[in-house]
Amino acid sequence: MTVGRTLGTAALLGAGALAWSVVEAQWYTLREVTVPVLPTGQDPLRVLHLSDLHLTPGQRRKVDWVRDLASLDPHLVVDTGDNWAHLDAMPALLEALEPHLARPGVFVLGSNDYVAPRPKNPARYLLPDSRGAGPVKPVELPWRELVARFTAAGWIDLSNRRDVVKVDGRVLSLVGTDDAHLDRDRFPAAGGDDDARTGSTPVDLHLGVTHAPYRRVLDAMHADDADVTIAGHTHGGQLAVPLWGALVTNCDLDTRRAKGLHGWPGPRPDRPGGAGSSWLHVSAGLGTSPYAPVRFACRPEATLLSFVAA
Repeated sequence: MTVGRTLGTAALLGAGALAWSVVEAQWYTLREVTVPVLPTGQDPLRVLHLSDLHLTPGQRRKVDWVRDLASLDPHLVVDTGDNWAHLDAMPALLEALEPHLARPGVFVLGSNDYVAPRPKNPARYLLPDSRGAGPVKPVELPWRELVARFTAAGWIDLSNRRDVVKVDGRVLSLVGTDDAHLDRDRFPAAGGDDDARTGSTPVDLHLGVTHAPYRRVLDAMHADDADVTIAGHTHGGQLAVPLWGALVTNCDLDTRRAKGLHGWPGPRPDRPGGAGSSWLHVSAGLGTSPYAPVRFACRPEATLLSFVAA
């Protein structure tokens, strides 16, 4: 009887946890983070970080929630990829991002911008490297059209390239990479014509942007003197243990940095021992694969980063 009751209780707890994880996957939240990184005396600079929407047709609530973020009036939008997860998601994605495309923005692509997710054992996500050939050939998504839509609206493509953006009277130099999860990353050389720091105009902030925060990319960003690196991809672990945190990051980043504001390669620059680090922000993202539509102890999120004077 005791064994039976124990098994019954475990089954009920498991069913409850599963039901909650489905609900939590749609419980969107806005994180607000302050980063003391601007030159002395400057006013705050608001940056909206969007990542990993994994949008599919019919996700009306997510579309409306993302659109409403425009009321935050950010100076700049940074999109770190994995925008969609379905061949027919372009109309919904453009509707969700429409008010944001009217603002200055930069973007890179993630693996699920190139190919649609495919059915696989959800437990594979818990492996150190969830990549691998599946039984179904991946479907290529119209990513070239997506890039054309974004750039036509004025957003800057930072896939393996550098650029500069001027917002709110500030000059931001930019460096980005294509998706490291698909080994498409090629870090652009410094000091060329596209490196804003070589010009005569003072640069207020040097910003790194990537989808998947693999260590090789973060090391390159740090060596390039990026003040802040912004990334997504991890889903914050997606399934976390309360009071412990993420179990995986789906890349070689340590689980302590699965989401939120951190330092790289050491502690945060404002913490003891962090003097040699740069800032790193990793978003837990807003979506999931349609084949694993759950989150536990890791709410889907967008982030308003407030860059302030150090």
